[in-house]
Parts: sequence; structure tokens; C-alpha cells
Amino acid sequence: MKLLSGSCNEKLSREISRNLKTKLSDIKIIRFADSEVYCEIKENMRGKDVFLIQGTSYPANYNIMELLICVDAIRRASAKSITAVLPYYAYARQDRKVSPRSPISAKLLANLLTQAGVNRVLTMDLHANQIQGFFDIPVDNLFAAPIFVRHIKKNIKNKNIVCVSPDVGGVERARAIGKRLKADLAIIDKRRSGPGKSEVMNVIGNVKNKVCIILDDLVDSGGTIVNAAKVLKNKGAIDVYAYVVHGVLTGKAIEKINNSKIKKFIITNSIENNGKIKKSKKFETVSVANLFANAIYSISSSKSVSKLFK
Repeated sequence: MKLLSGSCNEKLSREISRNLKTKLSDIKIIRFADSEVYCEIKENMRGKDVFLIQGTSYPANYNIMELLICVDAIRRASAKSITAVLPYYAYARQDRKVSPRSPISAKLLANLLTQAGVNRVLTMDLHANQIQGFFDIPVDNLFAAPIFVRHIKKNIKNKNIVCVSPDVGGVERARAIGKRLKADLAIIDKRRSGPGKSEVMNVIGNVKNKVCIILDDLVDSGGTIVNAAKVLKNKGAIDVYAYVVHGVLTGKAIEKINNSKIKKFIITNSIENNGKIKKSKKFETVSVANLFANAIYSISSSKSVSKLFK
């Protein structure tokens, strides 16, 4: 097995390698003045099972192109297999046509990865599970739920908890975590007027005198989750916590969250945000390095990945 890292989220890559007790292989990535990417593998890859860790967060298009070029270099180095380890899968929100003559960009990215030479994809908490069907190669979709459950049990002492889904699409996630916590379920009924814009219409479920835990796969501009917390507090919630897998956090998202009714905002390190949130006491980061390390080990040794969630 060989472990390689792209330039996006190298800190997570190093943490994964430490968990696996293996070194990251030497790779040279250069950015030319006109933003072109050059990649050179400095070690022998012939006949190896190669795992390439590369995030596709901001700047998404640049990091995706770097990923594809690195895959091409590995393929031309005669690797036995290439697994693209994507802590965050970009364009996942464009998983269907929302209007006439619009793209399905999540499918396009799947095609690009496959055509470049990827044999398997390892990612986490896809925005839409059907994206796995966009691939004709194996896809392992990990879940941060066990990490969140352990964190909640350790840090939230009040057991009068209700798990809140910020929209109908996230009900399955909230229900699954609520089941492990033996907690009730509530759903935010919202209306989206455009990309990044939403209005909370109603709360389905009882949240009065309860600790509300909002569970979401990603937060971008922060408007939805901030509005949801405000409504929950108005409905009588004692405290509101947010557990989010992918902290995209664009624009004034951090400022909005810092000024919101959310008591604590927990994100994973699937996207590197330390520089953005280091001055905020409201944010906390939990690591998914061990989860990815265990999944990589299971794949490389032909063992079950699903056992990681039992």
C-alpha cells in the first residue's frame, strides 16, 4: 500500500498516516504562474495499491484539477489500483436537475474521476446518497455519526435531548443519531428561495424545555442553521448545539454563527478551517482521521468497511 496526499488539507493527510503508522509517499506538486498544476511522483508505484488523499473544498475547481492530474500521474506510474480518498465531495449539492437546461455536476465529477483512472472512491457523508449510483466503480461512503454520538455523550450532560433535522432531506441522519442517543426527533420546515437563501416556516416536533442538537451534513453560508437555532429558542429550547460534518463556511458564515443562538458549533476536519475559526470559542473541531485510517486499512486488507459503523 502507498499513501499519497494532495495539497488540500495536508494536515488531515498527515494525521491519517500517523493513525496507519505509515509514511506519506513523496510527491511533488507545483503551481505555475498561470495556475496550471504539475505533479511528479517521487517513489515507485508499480504494482502498488495507492490511496490518494485530496480534498475538493475551496478552491474547489483548482483542487479537483490537481486531484485528476495526480491520478493520471499515478496511473502512468503503473499502480495496481488507485483509491481516491475525498474527505469532502465537491458539487454534491448539484445531484439532479433543478431547472430546465441545468447540469448534474455531481455526476460530471464522478465521470471525470472514473475516466482519469480511479478504481475506487472513499468519501464521507455525501450530501445525497444517490451520488454513489453515479459511479460504475466501488464507492465507500463513511459516516461521522459514531464520532458525533461519542462527543454528545461525553460533553452534553442534560439527557433531555431532541435531534433536529434542518430540512426534510436530513431526517434520516437525525433519526439515526437520535436512535443511538434514545432522543426524540424534530424537523425544521423551511422554504428555499434561492441558492444559499432559506426561510424557516415551522418546527415539527416538541422542543420546549429540551436541548436541541441540529445535525447537518454541511454548512455553507450559515443562514439556514442560524435561522433554525433562532426559531428553536423561540419555541422554548433550553440550548441549541450544531453538529455539522463539512464546514464549508463561506462569506460571513463564521460571523453569523458567532452572533447566533447556537451554544456550540461542532465540525469535523474534513475541510481545513483552523485558520478561520481559531479565534472563536463557539467552534470546536473533531477529527475524522482515525475513521479514514480504519477504512483505508480495511480496504487494503480486503476487510469489511461497514463494520466501522456498528
